[in-house]
Amino acid sequence: MEGLLFLAHRIPFPPNKGDKIRSFHLLRHLSARYEIHLGAFVDDPDDWQYRDALAPWCKSIKLLPLHARRARLASLVGLLTGEALTLPYYRNRELARWADELAASGTVTRGLAFSSAMAQFMPGTLERRVLDMVDVDSDKWTQYAPTQRWPLSWVYAREGRKLAEWEAQAAEDFDATLLVSNDEAALLQQRAPQAKNRIGTFENGVDADYFSPVRDYPNPYSSDVRGVVFTGAMDYWPNIDAVTWFADRIFPAVRDAVPAAQFTIVGSRPTEAVIALARQPGVVVTGSVPDVRPWIAHAACAVAPLRIARGVQNKVLEAMAMARPVVASAQAAEGIRAEAGRDFILAPGEADFARAVIAQLQTPATAAAARDCILKNYDWARNLSAIDPLFEPALVAPPVLETCPA
Repeated sequence: MEGLLFLAHRIPFPPNKGDKIRSFHLLRHLSARYEIHLGAFVDDPDDWQYRDALAPWCKSIKLLPLHARRARLASLVGLLTGEALTLPYYRNRELARWADELAASGTVTRGLAFSSAMAQFMPGTLERRVLDMVDVDSDKWTQYAPTQRWPLSWVYAREGRKLAEWEAQAAEDFDATLLVSNDEAALLQQRAPQAKNRIGTFENGVDADYFSPVRDYPNPYSSDVRGVVFTGAMDYWPNIDAVTWFADRIFPAVRDAVPAAQFTIVGSRPTEAVIALARQPGVVVTGSVPDVRPWIAHAACAVAPLRIARGVQNKVLEAMAMARPVVASAQAAEGIRAEAGRDFILAPGEADFARAVIAQLQTPATAAAARDCILKNYDWARNLSAIDPLFEPALVAPPVLETCPA
């Protein structure tokens, strides 16, 4: 088999959060056709233990530590060079040298960069280079800016502009660029019109057997509780903002109507701000749990009250796969191939959110249509197969969903 260079901004294991879920399934799929040479950063000390777990799918593995504090200091170089701070945040001579040596020796002939930051390490001499940008991250920084005080507001706005320039340049340089949804692909096409025909969509999938509603999960809730659940990494700012908004502005009205309601925040590394929410009546913060499925399975509904979001929210897809009613903001629902009112409940504002959650608590139901939607649209094997032609020598346009804007 030919060699493929796979570069990721975070070790693609364990597949327990959004980017790791996508990168792991992508790596595993490509390993059936290529000898994978994986280069990735490790930003969580607990993740070093998973190096050997990746061995079955990789010919060689190059993992490098990423210390957040040092990386943030290094990123300030971008203020002097005029580039996006994201690029020096990840810049690493050892990884760049390793990638170049693999390409120069002919060990790898193809490459996949996972996230726009990793595009800087991909050798230009490879026969085929594919960039899985996943999301248009620059737009997320632009969304952050108005929520912060100066000088962070200025820094975030600048990062949005500079990273957008880098994303457009990368799309023009690579043979194909993939995004997680049509909305993301359309936005990048607008910003990189010369690469429009090389920008497409590769949707996420869900392990529908793992996230099955028919398994016998132990009930983690007390018998007198009506559960409302949020799942996600709780050191991620959009998630922190989402649960804070819900706990402060929405959940009190829910508790007034349904005193047995409990808002459970399930996710690793909760910040002090998240932990503090547990002081409010009916709010529980679990921290990391070995298995999120019992918390989803025994909840009356799952909520996704995100106000800042890019791409597709795996937390929404997983709850849908478990046939749980999902109440989601417009931002959380963006890019999901599902019908509001049938597959999930759309809640545009605070009052809408409260009413929808109260209704689910007062009249419990199973969301069979949501499960059917996942089975139809989010099968990993089917979605992944669409990217295989992109690594062939002949020029092939990336896949685009039928609903993609012209």
